Amino acid sequence: MREIKSYVLRQGRTTPSQQRALDELLPRFGIPFSDSLIDAKAVFSRSAPVVLEIGSGMGESTAEIAQQNPAIDFIAIEVHGPGVGSLLKKIDALELRNLRVIRHDAVEVLERMIPDALLAGIHLFFPDPWPKKRHHKRRLVQPPFAALAASKLAPGGYVHAATDWPDYAVQIEDVFSSSPHFRKDPEAIKKRPLTKFERRGIGLGNPVRDLLFLRREE
Repeated sequence: MREIKSYVLRQGRTTPSQQRALDELLPRFGIPFSDSLIDAKAVFSRSAPVVLEIGSGMGESTAEIAQQNPAIDFIAIEVHGPGVGSLLKKIDALELRNLRVIRHDAVEVLERMIPDALLAGIHLFFPDPWPKKRHHKRRLVQPPFAALAASKLAPGGYVHAATDWPDYAVQIEDVFSSSPHFRKDPEAIKKRPLTKFERRGIGLGNPVRDLLFLRREE
């Protein structure tokens, strides 16, 4: 059976500077996809908490979060070339030593590259909402994803999700609240910088919901 993907590779234009970043900076700041578990200590040359971001987009908030939290190491996953190139440029310009990029499908990265109980947190900001009902099966947040995320989070680790689609917010809440591995923490929402996409949505009156779920200490 064909595997259902939660994203499509849109044909966005890659600027010359983004392409140059992909050619020159991805070998420096990227982690190649492989079937081998990563050694975070070797990647970042230190021992520190690791947070994974799924779908970093153009990378503006990703880079800002990494810059504001130098004691935490971040791994950003993104499939679209323009976004990866943009983030690589930010890593280079800001001299961020605590941020690396994987250009590949997030589920496969989690399954094959991330050791169990490695992560202190997972960021899932504005995942593709797949608004048509017949496409809801493509949404990333489903019960199997919650189980996979739980296996990669250390006890006490968190999932921080944000969306501006009300029905997807309900789905995210239902999936993680129904999981035996998570509990919702409504009073511990982590602050995050707004993206250009989010500011535009707020200006149009789109409601944004942040949801935080903690990995139960079993």
